Amino acid sequence: MFVALVPPAEAVEHLDAFLEPRRAAAAFRWAGPEQLHVTLAFLAAVEQRRLDDLVERLGRAAARRTAFDTAIAGGGAFPNVGRARVLWAGLDLDDQGRTELDRLATGCRAAANRAGVPVDGQRFRPHVTLARVAHPTEATSWVRLLDGYAGPAWRADRVELVASYLGEGPRGRPRYETVAELDLAS
Repeated sequence: MFVALVPPAEAVEHLDAFLEPRRAAAAFRWAGPEQLHVTLAFLAAVEQRRLDDLVERLGRAAARRTAFDTAIAGGGAFPNVGRARVLWAGLDLDDQGRTELDRLATGCRAAANRAGVPVDGQRFRPHVTLARVAHPTEATSWVRLLDGYAGPAWRADRVELVASYLGEGPRGRPRYETVAELDLAS
């Protein structure tokens, strides 16, 4: 499972339209539009008996944060542009939005831990994974392309707890199912 900030359909469609004519230029494993999100907390193993407590605690964590405006914009590569394994898009955030997003991620991770659900992953770096690369690749041209991208603004006003079923989606991708939607304060 994971806790995510999921862009609205208009933002996803805009990004998808930008990427569509460019995808054939590289043999990357591109994420489908239904997979685009910002992971706030990755929860590799959630026991069924902990799910209700997890949802309750995540709801409280979300309600402590205020909704903010953002847009998908720019991009980069992990671990770096010279040896890219993941191509990603960033978020355009003002200072208030950046603070709220960072605190939201921290709160979601703490809520999971308090519910007895271990959180996997490293330091929070907000991004939307666009593609995965089989072998480390030099990706300067892709990052430059993404640097010129700016999607439509949207209001980040809720997070989702999502179950991921590996290999059950189209072309062997994961299939995602939203388990809970949790509102941020207005």
